Amino acid sequence: MPRPKPTRIKEPRGDRILLVVIYLLLIFMIVAIMIPIVYIIASSFSSPLAISQGSVWLWPVHFTTLGYRIVFDYPAIWTGFFNSVIYTAAGTFLTVALTALMAFPLSRKGLYGYKFFIWLLLGALLFNGGLIPFYLVVNTLHLMNTRLALIVPGALNVFWVMIARAYFIQAVPQELYDAAEVDGCGGIRFFWSIVLPISKPILAVIALLSALIQWNSYFYALIFLNSPNLYPLQLVMREILLLGNINNGAINVNTTALQTYAALQTSMKYSLIVVGSLPILLIYPFAQRYFVKGIMIGSLKE
Repeated sequence: MPRPKPTRIKEPRGDRILLVVIYLLLIFMIVAIMIPIVYIIASSFSSPLAISQGSVWLWPVHFTTLGYRIVFDYPAIWTGFFNSVIYTAAGTFLTVALTALMAFPLSRKGLYGYKFFIWLLLGALLFNGGLIPFYLVVNTLHLMNTRLALIVPGALNVFWVMIARAYFIQAVPQELYDAAEVDGCGGIRFFWSIVLPISKPILAVIALLSALIQWNSYFYALIFLNSPNLYPLQLVMREILLLGNINNGAINVNTTALQTYAALQTSMKYSLIVVGSLPILLIYPFAQRYFVKGIMIGSLKE
């Protein structure tokens, strides 16, 4: 006998309407996010004349790589890119290491002075000394105009410590630690061989957020750095995009066919935005699969 076809359960009308509304909202949000991105990319590959005339929308007009050639011919861009890679890599590694090393002991209630450290972190989370004390601390430590000024002072984020601590409480139960201790596993080995491998989601989230902040940061560089050789890419971009500060000698192309030098700068600015945003856009897909899981588990209460 032929197998009967499974009966499909019909969803209530209200649920179907709600689902349609949700999908429409998601489509609207995706379009609202993608249109500016597509426009910037299209403008970066369009001729300066087309940009100045407002002819570019979602597709390059008079395709050209002139803007990218100007960007890559500007030495400060390469210096800033190299500096940003150093700041991002070193800052992210230090942030993840310090966060894990502080959050895991605080997730064990057998820690001596456990409540004192928790209240100390909560106080640091709620109260901030402000910019001037922060500047004085950096100056007292002789970190001004050094790479460490952008790596060390902001390496530890209390909020991320609390999130990681909640994750360790949920993912690493006390019974697991007791079983490892019975087998002769010490605290350091337990942390390295057991805790870190099962904590990849939350560590990936912290690394991604830290890298995003480090890569896009320019304010502290503006305050603490005086040497252009130490400027990160975002500070170089600020000088070009907002102040229009670019050496004319960096433009090694024929501009006689262009209407104005301002149009050439506009093309270069769009290309610069793409160059500055591309590294983070390439990194995100590799950490995205850990992102939701790490945030959801790390947000659970004890």
